[in-house]
Amino acid sequence: MKKFGLIGKSLGHSFSKAFFTSYFLENKIDASYENVEIESISSIKDVFQENFSGLNVTIPYKEDVFPFLDEIDNVAKEIGAVNVVSFKNGQTIGHNTDAYGFHQSIKPFMTNQHERAIIFGTGGASKAVEYVLKKLGVTVIFISRTPKGKNQFSYKEVNEQMIRSCKLIVNCTPIGTSPSIDDCIDLPFSSLSENHLVIDLIYNPAKTKFLQKAEESGAMILNGESMLKHQALKSWEIWSR
Repeated sequence: MKKFGLIGKSLGHSFSKAFFTSYFLENKIDASYENVEIESISSIKDVFQENFSGLNVTIPYKEDVFPFLDEIDNVAKEIGAVNVVSFKNGQTIGHNTDAYGFHQSIKPFMTNQHERAIIFGTGGASKAVEYVLKKLGVTVIFISRTPKGKNQFSYKEVNEQMIRSCKLIVNCTPIGTSPSIDDCIDLPFSSLSENHLVIDLIYNPAKTKFLQKAEESGAMILNGESMLKHQALKSWEIWSR
């Protein structure tokens, strides 16, 4: 039986284990999938010795994993984040399927209204989102607790004009994830319109308070479940090569 897994810090509400366990069962694949919680990225060296056939990587290690890999593919290198590790000829290879998953999930919803985007967060997931949006010709600005550079702003700087001019809004932070379901990004929701597409990469709960408020203001909403399914299947494709 082949063994796969997810590396992260706190994985109690992770999607991956349930998804892959079900996928393996439905497709009669002789494999298992487990959550691997580590307190420090340095512990990944021990995980690599545990005879895994493939690994996913999640918060907070998508960027920290780079120095521990033998090779990184071009997409992951350009994005600056890894969420998949494959093993080939004794080498560990880093990949990024988040970008693919995000692109597939937004395809049915993008219109010419979505020329400018606001991304909340600057971690590994936000880098994949930025990569996709820039490929689509979308201008991107970031909202961060510690803004750096000309296209990053603080949460306090988010205002009505910014929201009105950016019709695509993506939350790449964990704010609002179960069990902290009452947490919500402070946004001038009244500035949203039916032309806005508001995306929250969180999938548990299915509709965060952030998405609830956006929907109440007339915006189209999308959670992270579709992205996760697409990126997971792409992970499997990489491991099966």
